[in-house]
Amino acid sequence: MDKARRVFLKLSGEALAGTAGKGYDEAVVKEVAGQVKASIEEGVQVGIVIGGGNYWRGRSSNAIDRAKADQIGMLATVMNCIYVSEIFRSEGMETEIFTPFACGTMTKLFSKDEADSAMKAGKAVFFAGGTGHPYFSTDTTVALYAIEMEADVILLAKAVDGVYDSDPKKNPDAKKYDRVSIGEVIEKRLAVVDLTASIMCMENRMPMAVFGLNEKDGIRNAMNGKITGTIVTVDE
Repeated sequence: MDKARRVFLKLSGEALAGTAGKGYDEAVVKEVAGQVKASIEEGVQVGIVIGGGNYWRGRSSNAIDRAKADQIGMLATVMNCIYVSEIFRSEGMETEIFTPFACGTMTKLFSKDEADSAMKAGKAVFFAGGTGHPYFSTDTTVALYAIEMEADVILLAKAVDGVYDSDPKKNPDAKKYDRVSIGEVIEKRLAVVDLTASIMCMENRMPMAVFGLNEKDGIRNAMNGKITGTIVTVDE
């Protein structure tokens, strides 16, 4: 994969928590910050979407209305982006946080023009608050913003090091793909991202790459086109 000019990085909330499972592992976030900073200094424009799973996974609760549960999840992503943004700033980066709804002075209301200018200025730009609507995941969020902001690729930093034909935690013989088409991902439900996001990427020809977050220099390598995980193509 060629080095990208503009990328969208998707981080899971659970990944930020490290082994604790909840909250934040500051060492993990600082490691991510260092890799993103190096990539920005090399000319890559970076947008970031973060899940909220280290705070809230409301879909597992039947006691709360789904729409309200998703709203709590949106706010969890805002908290995550504020925290990670501040860690990035402590490491010497400039940042902006955009949300699809007003959050007082804590974030900026999303504007494509303003977000585009911030990315071109070399800032790490966070897209928090999901889509602003229930029933859409942060997978859909990253697909939506990557397409709207005309990114070259979506980078998915996960706990697993790529895309497999079955769950490698359950099946020791699971096969890892080096490359797989988005059509096959959808047909076989390979769970790279959710189905809505997969279809958006297919229709808008947005490639993805999946790699392990814990891989040494994995984020920086991916932003330079060096994918050791799986490339999800849109050419087939």
